[in-house]
Amino acid sequence: MHTPTPSRRGLLRLGAAAVPLIALGTVLPATARAATPAVTDPSAAPAAAGATTKLRMPAESDRHDRTFMAWPALPSIWRTQLSAVRDDIARVAHEISRYEPVVVVARPGQAADAQYYCGPGAYHAITVVEISNDDLWIRDFGPTFVVAPGAVAGVDTNFNGWGKSGTPYYQRYTEDAAVAAALLAQYGVDRIRAPFVGEGGALETDGQGTLLATVSSLVNSNRNPGMSRDQAEQALKSTLGMDKVIWLAGLAGQDITDDHIDCLARFTSPGRVILDQPGPGTDRIWIDVYEQARQVLRTATDARGRPLTVVELPGPDRTLIRGSGKDFLSSYTNFYVANGAVFVPQFGDASADAQAYAILQAEFPGRDVVQLNIDNIASGGGGIHCATQSQPAVPPAL
Repeated sequence: MHTPTPSRRGLLRLGAAAVPLIALGTVLPATARAATPAVTDPSAAPAAAGATTKLRMPAESDRHDRTFMAWPALPSIWRTQLSAVRDDIARVAHEISRYEPVVVVARPGQAADAQYYCGPGAYHAITVVEISNDDLWIRDFGPTFVVAPGAVAGVDTNFNGWGKSGTPYYQRYTEDAAVAAALLAQYGVDRIRAPFVGEGGALETDGQGTLLATVSSLVNSNRNPGMSRDQAEQALKSTLGMDKVIWLAGLAGQDITDDHIDCLARFTSPGRVILDQPGPGTDRIWIDVYEQARQVLRTATDARGRPLTVVELPGPDRTLIRGSGKDFLSSYTNFYVANGAVFVPQFGDASADAQAYAILQAEFPGRDVVQLNIDNIASGGGGIHCATQSQPAVPPAL
């Protein structure tokens, strides 16, 4: 067993200045590029013959144009693990390229290495785009996309390093904070600046107007000081096109994300939710989080009034897995849904790995379930979902 080096959840004091919070409640004008007229309000997009429909965050299982990833940049963050983490990222990129194009963001001086590691043998194209970044967690600092018939736009959620400036969890993030805007400009997708501070990993939707989120990661003074839960809910609804937010309590202060939803509960289809069930050896505080989430989800209804079917996804026995350390993310729920496939970690507990495969195959019967060893990424407190962000295909114009 290896001992994780300092990571995104470790003790890091790099001294970079914090990015100031935007004025809450303000959405900058943005348009959504499409064959239809331009959109100037994030809550609406053009449709047919004078009708309008909301820009809405789609389900991850909807068709993608590409997957975005980011090349781990700084030795000061990953220390001696940097090379091994890059190997994991290259492996994930290569496997996803079997199903859809992959774009890897890399610092200009590291782009050639990223192309060398990721490119050979790719099925679909793996493109390396030169944009400065600090780390690999593009789910959190990259754009979150919203779509409408004939239109797509990217939401910049004002990444502020998970609000960890001045805490033991702090790590450099100033270049990561600029990636969403740069990437949207690179691909000609218009930018909506959110009226809240958050991360893509804090947002989970069924694509039909229901959002899952944790109070701990969004209604938190380290992101959104002075914002009530009701105010946060209205900001999420207006920006992401949601009709209902189902709030789980989560847990603040015990990991760098303050308990992102994408390690706790995920939609597999409208009305069906995967719930992460902590495996043997998990700290009691996380079992309490799971039990609270289970209670809420079992009595909740979605935006269309349907009760939720909760499917529990048991985690591995932490005494049997290859990885070690308090920050090692042993969550199968941090899976990523791509075109035709679901990518899920494999941790070395053979029985739990097989059970996770079977449950996810039953939930996604039309897709391949691809299990990957990502122990080096997981030692930094993240997983496959944290390391990826999908750009959805533009829905047909009405």
